[in-house]
Amino acid sequence: MAVKTAPTLSTHHHAKPPRPAARRLPRLKTVIVAGSAYVIAFIFLFPYLVMLLTSLRPQETLRDVTFFPSQWEWSNLTNFWTSGLAGNLMVTLKVAAGSTILVLLVALPAAYYSARHNFRGRTAFLILVLITQMFQPTAMLVGIYREFFQFGLVDSIWSLILVNGGFNLAFAVWILNAYFSSIPRELEEAAFIDGNGRFGALFRITLPLAMPGVITALIFTFIAAWNEFVVALTLTTTPANQPLTVALNSFIGQYQVDWQNLFAGSVIATIPVIILFALIERKVVGGLTAGSIK
Repeated sequence: MAVKTAPTLSTHHHAKPPRPAARRLPRLKTVIVAGSAYVIAFIFLFPYLVMLLTSLRPQETLRDVTFFPSQWEWSNLTNFWTSGLAGNLMVTLKVAAGSTILVLLVALPAAYYSARHNFRGRTAFLILVLITQMFQPTAMLVGIYREFFQFGLVDSIWSLILVNGGFNLAFAVWILNAYFSSIPRELEEAAFIDGNGRFGALFRITLPLAMPGVITALIFTFIAAWNEFVVALTLTTTPANQPLTVALNSFIGQYQVDWQNLFAGSVIATIPVIILFALIERKVVGGLTAGSIK
């Protein structure tokens, strides 16, 4: 005997679409903080905007009161590559890259060893490293020049690499030491159990986890070497061996300043650093906050 069942009503026939959530207006505090951030960003970016616009002005319109040029002189930017400054840009790139590689080669083992071993004098070593950061190259220019003169390294790219590497080493050691200290030792011990040695655990486990700190040391060393001026002006005499920061000084004469070409070269010198920092900005923030959270 068949049992008849009552037909069920569809619950989806009369279902109403959900109402969108009401959009909340931002709080007054949020608006004030965001507005202040935009104002501060504009204050910092305004000089770069003026530099860019001045680099695109013709010589005869430099004293115009208008903010934007009435005529655009794009040849000021293209003349950079035909004026010989492209060679100075390559010198700057070699010095910055060489200094960064030297710093990482020395700072990585020093920071790793001081973070993983409580040897006698460890605190004194770290304090001594920090003290070296307090010395400015301008205070030791005479001694630096005399030392490199005795070794025959004056007017050489190697002298600039050594000086920039030496004066940026302390910052890199401290950043990397803080980051290595924040990585648990148990991860390396687990790698030892899996058959890895000290170097295997370092390259397979610790260094990948410490990469934000490594990139932070890299970018700050690179920028510091890229922007250095006083030591390069002292140690280099041949125009072809001078970095771009010193070569741009040739646009400043005794009675006249070639503003549009000076600013055009400054714009081109700024672009590589901006691109590099924009690409790895997130990792730089992570490296600077290393060790703040346990």
